[in-house]
Amino acid sequence: PLMWRKRMINSSSNLILDFTGDSHDIEWEAIDDRIMGGCSQSRPEYLQGIGLRFSGTVSLDHNGGFASIRSSQGCFDLSGSSGLKIRVCGDGKTYKLSLRTDLYYDGISYQASFATDAGRWQEITLPFDQFTPTHHGVTLTTVAAMDTAHVKSFGLFIADNQAGPFKLDISRLIAC
Repeated sequence: PLMWRKRMINSSSNLILDFTGDSHDIEWEAIDDRIMGGCSQSRPEYLQGIGLRFSGTVSLDHNGGFASIRSSQGCFDLSGSSGLKIRVCGDGKTYKLSLRTDLYYDGISYQASFATDAGRWQEITLPFDQFTPTHHGVTLTTVAAMDTAHVKSFGLFIADNQAGPFKLDISRLIAC
């Protein structure tokens, strides 16, 4: 697993995760379709001066088609915020930011999609009301809204038949 820095700064800045520094205390691990027989591969890596890189290859072989990374568990109270801003430099593909509010490895994931412009840094705002509860890629309709006071982990995800290599750099995650 890869370690990253977690910072909760004063309420005026609302910085949750900063990937641009030298100190890291949150682990990230890849969770790809290989867990169900697929062939996709991803990895988190730290690049000095850039941040967290989520990269790899999505393969549709053997009923695969997704790659993801997930942070270790923490405790983040985001109840005073209406959403998140993520600063990214992508490759033109669409990704999902996921949040988990329980301690279950295979629990519910609340996901919001965002599109990237190839080779350009963007700050993307994702309101909490755009996060959809899912389990194994299936949207859940009978689940309560996300409890933003009890966020336990973050994740990044690529799927939706986007086969081939991918690369997403993330410098920070901010509550807004």
